[in-house]
This record gives sequence, structure tokens and C-alpha cells, in this order.
Amino acid sequence: MGKDEKKKDKGKDAQLVLRLDRADRDAFIQLCKALDTSASREVRHFIRDFLKKHEG
Repeated sequence: MGKDEKKKDKGKDAQLVLRLDRADRDAFIQLCKALDTSASREVRHFIRDFLKKHEG
């Protein structure tokens, strides 16, 4: 297994595609930039918290 293959195994391997209003998307991305984070990071954080809250 090559170096790139090992890296891919440990990384993210799925995507979630969603549709939302352009204004909401733009405001979210702008706020993430202002908070020095990324939209992807914040969505992953939301999903993990949501799963923890509803596990069981």
C-alpha cells in the first residue's frame, strides 16, 4: 500500500450534498471565515454533536 493510499484510508471518504438558500450559505461561509474556521469543519462538528446527543 503506497503513501497516498494510507493517507486516504485515514481521511474522510464520504460526502454529504445538500441544497440551501444562497443567502444562508453565503452568510454561513462569511461567519466561518470571521471565526477562522471552515464551513466543512463546522458541519462535521454539528453532525458529531447531533449523533452524541441522539445515540442509544
